Amino acid sequence: MAVLEKIRVRFGVFITVIIGLALLSFIIDPSTLQTAVSVFSSKYNVGVMNRKAITYEAFQRQLDHYTNIQQLVSGSSSLDEQASDMVLQLAWQHFINEYVMYPAFRKAGVSLGQEEMFDMSQGREISPILQQEALFRDENGNFSRSRLVQFIQSMQSDPSGAAQLYWRFLESNMSQNQLYTKYFSLIDKSTVLNTIELRRDMEENNITSDVRFIMQPMGFASDTSISITSSEIKAYYEKHKPMYEQQAGRDIEYVQFSIVPSAMDISRAEAEMQKVYEEFKTTASFQQFLARNSDQPFDPSYYKAGELASISPVLDSFAFAARPRDVLPVTHEGDSFFSARVVSTKMLPDSAFVQHILLPADGIAQADSLVSVLRDGGNFDALAAQYSLIPPTGAQAAGELGWITSPMFAGVLDTCLTAPLNRPFSYTSQFGVHVFRVTQKTRPHRKVQLAILWRTAVAGKETFQQYYSQANELVTRSENKGTLFDQVAREKDWPVFPAYNIVEGAKTVANINNARELSRWTYEAKKGQVSPVITIDNKYFVVATLVGIREKGYASLADKQMEIRMELQREKQIAKMAEAVKTQMQGVFDIEELAEQMGVTVSRQTGIAFGAFGMQQLEPKFIGAVSGAPEHQLMGPVEGGIGVYVFVVDGRQTGAYYTEEDAGMRLRQITGQQGQMAAYSLTIAAKVEDRRGKFF
Repeated sequence: MAVLEKIRVRFGVFITVIIGLALLSFIIDPSTLQTAVSVFSSKYNVGVMNRKAITYEAFQRQLDHYTNIQQLVSGSSSLDEQASDMVLQLAWQHFINEYVMYPAFRKAGVSLGQEEMFDMSQGREISPILQQEALFRDENGNFSRSRLVQFIQSMQSDPSGAAQLYWRFLESNMSQNQLYTKYFSLIDKSTVLNTIELRRDMEENNITSDVRFIMQPMGFASDTSISITSSEIKAYYEKHKPMYEQQAGRDIEYVQFSIVPSAMDISRAEAEMQKVYEEFKTTASFQQFLARNSDQPFDPSYYKAGELASISPVLDSFAFAARPRDVLPVTHEGDSFFSARVVSTKMLPDSAFVQHILLPADGIAQADSLVSVLRDGGNFDALAAQYSLIPPTGAQAAGELGWITSPMFAGVLDTCLTAPLNRPFSYTSQFGVHVFRVTQKTRPHRKVQLAILWRTAVAGKETFQQYYSQANELVTRSENKGTLFDQVAREKDWPVFPAYNIVEGAKTVANINNARELSRWTYEAKKGQVSPVITIDNKYFVVATLVGIREKGYASLADKQMEIRMELQREKQIAKMAEAVKTQMQGVFDIEELAEQMGVTVSRQTGIAFGAFGMQQLEPKFIGAVSGAPEHQLMGPVEGGIGVYVFVVDGRQTGAYYTEEDAGMRLRQITGQQGQMAAYSLTIAAKVEDRRGKFF
């Protein structure tokens, strides 16, 4: 049990999980994984990878495994939404590793032996996974080999098996991290910038052009003399078909019924408020009373005049005009009722300049010793540098928190604001044991501490039934037909909202959170169907109709026909303009003369470099034409995306701004992208299909 408690106190799993997810985030992103095509299909499979089906039972086993680890660390039998999502991702990553990444690693000759694993855990090359694990850090926050060895030696004596379970989890993360590091290092070392490429890269960035140019814009009006045939549209579609690859998506229209308290619900809340108001006027145990009777607990903060106005102007006015025994009468604002009493009044500054040492949760005795040393004249900065778990950052001295205010350190602030200047003291919080010393304070103000009794009206059963009846009327009268859905909604004056490109398993649909039930329905329904009444967080009833279905693969010619027609129209219009400009250029050799003839102005641009076109606000086609053109000649026309260009290169300069070091940096960026693309490509080649959204 002692080992178990250490694991929980240190909560090292969060560091390990964060490292793993950060390293592999580009792989476990659901939108990435949904780009592959499945070769198997089964309504009972959670996914498919490399022709291997991931059954619900197999996935659930991994989910249970990672859930057990999370519960072990947190000490809680239930997981919040964030922890549940993390566990879901870890379970999925297990199969990505087993079926996609590890086979690719083995094929590339990347492996991990037992001796190497031992070296990473107990030898000379300790894994960064272990080095960053809080469980194996000493009182100064540094990695402690002795603590690691002690943990390994004590595992067998832990009757709960928790330590061994946790160690296996760490070993798995160590192995995963090492294999990925090796594989990406292999890719990194295989990327070489030879001397020819280096010289070309430097020339493309260091040779710049100064140019005068004119641009004939295409304009917004469509040229009605240009015709587009269906055969041209089909030919364009076939040629550019890879551009039309799409993810699965669903489009809906929906009506949202917000469940708000009725007049009866508000009256009920007021009656409940009046019941407890008399006791509130006389109670001396504010915290206990509010915990039992108020929608919000006791707030121990002190506020100065004006700070309560954001909560309620009534509260702010009362707080600074009330006498010690005054009680604010029950006040109604919106759906809430409240009353207040002044608990305490103090003269307090707004902020304090604080020095700080953070120690582990078991460092109470050490904190007492440090306080004694400091009160005897010890150097705070030196002690903070030696003992604090928080290292100094930038120019800030060790142990220097600086000026703290209420929003920054709500739990600690009141203690620091009331503490004597330059007298160290200890303080225990959820983060550990602190040693504070306040060296400066701002000018004090009169501040008050209030006990506030809150009661907010909530929708009762009758109100729920009323809104449900409205939503159900839309379902019933629609008769499962989208056309009737719109008709009934318009008749009832219920606003209809659109939501596009809903991915499978989406948690958020349009502005609706926790909408997984709604998104799941969209993948079970047929186009034109109307949903049943869907309840979300007991705050909304939603009724939707499915208006669009896009399956994974290529968008159809019919879906892209209008888009292609517009693109062909643009291309032909630009080409027609280019022919007209070419005619105008005949016999003209001066750009100023041509500009006057065309009715446009001449623009100038300096420092155009071919290798840096992404950094310039010019079209790539124009930059390419300029970089390869001879000097002092009228060149063009160049067909761009938004118009037609004619230009003259007035001169070129060769600089040395882009160095070999810059070229090397770009190579490293390219290498990093190649590593990500390699992992992405492996998931594509494995035809990964993620169907978790149907089950979880």
